Amino acid sequence: MTPMSPRNRWRIAAASLVLSLHSATVMADEVSVAVAANFAGPLARIAEGFSAASGHTLKVSVGSTGKFYSQIVSGAPFEVLVAADDETPKKLIAEGHAVAGSNFSYAIGQLVLWSAQPGYVDDQGAVLASGRFTKLAIANPKLAPYGQAGLEVLKAKGLGEVLGAKLVTAESIAQAYQFIATGNAELGFVALSQVVVPGKPVTGSYWRVPTTLYGEIRQDAVLLKPGEKKPAAAALLAYLKSAPARAVIQAYGYGL
Repeated sequence: MTPMSPRNRWRIAAASLVLSLHSATVMADEVSVAVAANFAGPLARIAEGFSAASGHTLKVSVGSTGKFYSQIVSGAPFEVLVAADDETPKKLIAEGHAVAGSNFSYAIGQLVLWSAQPGYVDDQGAVLASGRFTKLAIANPKLAPYGQAGLEVLKAKGLGEVLGAKLVTAESIAQAYQFIATGNAELGFVALSQVVVPGKPVTGSYWRVPTTLYGEIRQDAVLLKPGEKKPAAAALLAYLKSAPARAVIQAYGYGL
């Protein structure tokens, strides 16, 4: 008999966990989740549905994927990583810090150029070449995929060297958003999910950057070793694939 692959074993386990979400036999538990800053808002909404369906709750830490990688390798007891890229989960699996076959893409990220000032950013992004700003916020490209995507946009438009001196580097995309929201930077690159929040009016102005100007931001989730034998952790990953979760993800402007 041909041995079952780790990914197929994971799929079977995930399907079983979906069926058990409503079962009274599942003990309510808490899942420790490290989530990329761009997905903090959607995860908060998803957590409500997950808790209602399963009884489990989430203990969420928000930050940059690169920083979480370092913490996980150093022994941080996170059970699930909801990353801003697909490379970090793969790397964690290869290095023995995550469960083989448990990684999957839950969303495709969308980059925007945003300003808290209405009318400041035009719908073609021409403001970048205008020179009428002093600071452009961007998440640390070494830690945050959205920061790397922002640099790719500047390079694609031939503005990398011209605007280099105006870049304000944030630790995460959440901090980049704060720099812009507080006026410490007139504009900057953030995630669409931070700007277009379901049920709330859009603040300021933004340009939805064409995906041809940066590499695809494929975001993966993965079961980490501390959560390997924890049904609630695997149940959360299964729930991320469910119709209710996918509806929330799409509502925040992500691709699937």
